[in-house]
Amino acid sequence: MARENFNDLTAFIAIAREKNFTKAAAQLGVSQSALSHSLRTLETRLGVRLLTRTTRSVSLTDMGEILLSDLGPYIDGIHEKLNSFRELNEKPSGTIRISAADYSINTILWPKLRTLIKEYPEVTLELIDDYSLTDIVANRFDAGVRFGEQITNGMVSVRIGPDVKFTVIGSPNYFENRTLPTHPQELIEHTCINLRFPTHGNLYIWEFEKDGKKENIKASGQLVFGRIYQALDAAIEGCGLAHVPRDIAEKHIERGDLISVLDDWCPYWDGYYLYYPSRRQPSKAFPLLIDTLRYHK
Repeated sequence: MARENFNDLTAFIAIAREKNFTKAAAQLGVSQSALSHSLRTLETRLGVRLLTRTTRSVSLTDMGEILLSDLGPYIDGIHEKLNSFRELNEKPSGTIRISAADYSINTILWPKLRTLIKEYPEVTLELIDDYSLTDIVANRFDAGVRFGEQITNGMVSVRIGPDVKFTVIGSPNYFENRTLPTHPQELIEHTCINLRFPTHGNLYIWEFEKDGKKENIKASGQLVFGRIYQALDAAIEGCGLAHVPRDIAEKHIERGDLISVLDDWCPYWDGYYLYYPSRRQPSKAFPLLIDTLRYHK
């Protein structure tokens, strides 16, 4: 296939996946006009319409769906193979995209990876704040970060952080006229600050365990957030009780801004793992990232 054909196909696949000319052009590093020209050239060469474009949206025609489904994986494979050859005699380089929640980014990924970025200027990291348990393969991430029990089958996983202890916290102002709970079931009588997961739209279940007995509580209250640090801030302001990792609340507890309760019901949970598809083509940068993140007790 001639080079221009390959470039036109790459342009089409980027537009088809992003459903947006602006985002596709930014991804490929070209102008929107150049992208539109590539698409028109490809459609003319094939003699079919691949995309339907309006002022508000971009959608695939039936032939566009077929072309994306049939050729997309092959084009991805060509790009990966070319990158692997290019990297044989190069320093670690390229972009690594990781899906992770803000807590793991702030406490594990960024503290460790900031040094890597300084030492290897050819490596680009995308740390995408994501609570939705994203399918990393379908969304073209190189890796994801989750707690151990959340890792799906068919993935390679590497431990990158210690066990995590959650705690229930509230401000002295909140507890001023309330009794401190001594059992998880007593949380039903309290105003709680919830988290909602985007994937299934469900509220996060507060999990507790003591002497082998488990309690799962569906907390209720006026506030629901999508990020753990927002719940922490709301608890500090006296808006209710929050269930958060102990380490991000510790300094506030020590200062007296927060009170922790139910500590004997809050065990340590399996910590964070980096996971990625076993079939991925590793680059020089990826093993370097794994070695940087790997947790050593």
